[in-house]
Amino acid sequence: MIKYRLRCANDHAFESWFKDSATYERQEKRKLLECPVCGNPKVERAIMAPNVGRKGNARTEVVPAAAPDTAAPSVPAVVPGPAMPAEMRKMLMELRQQVEKNCDYVGDKFADEARKIHYGETDQRGIYGETTDDEAAALADEGIEFGKLPWLPKGN
Repeated sequence: MIKYRLRCANDHAFESWFKDSATYERQEKRKLLECPVCGNPKVERAIMAPNVGRKGNARTEVVPAAAPDTAAPSVPAVVPGPAMPAEMRKMLMELRQQVEKNCDYVGDKFADEARKIHYGETDQRGIYGETTDDEAAALADEGIEFGKLPWLPKGN
């Protein structure tokens, strides 16, 4: 995944995640990008500082993901040290509770349901569920917006 800082023709700045730079370029070429503030379809990459990871005891783990309009069952996450700090865990659990309270769980039918919402075949609403990396890539290629969030198990 790659995060780009973007700017529309009306000078609104925002960030967006893409599978890779080729995915961004395909979406830009097909005019699938638009400003979330004003809806302007003229969007380009803005200058941004590189994101440099820290050295030391940081490690990468795969954490299950799901959220409103999410797409993949796992997302890499950097977890400092041998255990997740209690405050971070609390925040992620609160996020999970908000997602479960405000969105519909669609299970492994996430990609199908996201397409139906995107193409107006069903009512607009927040959904969460699971899908494969290939299905997530296909959604991104179609310009369907979704996000990935760390999804902690309730009892852990």
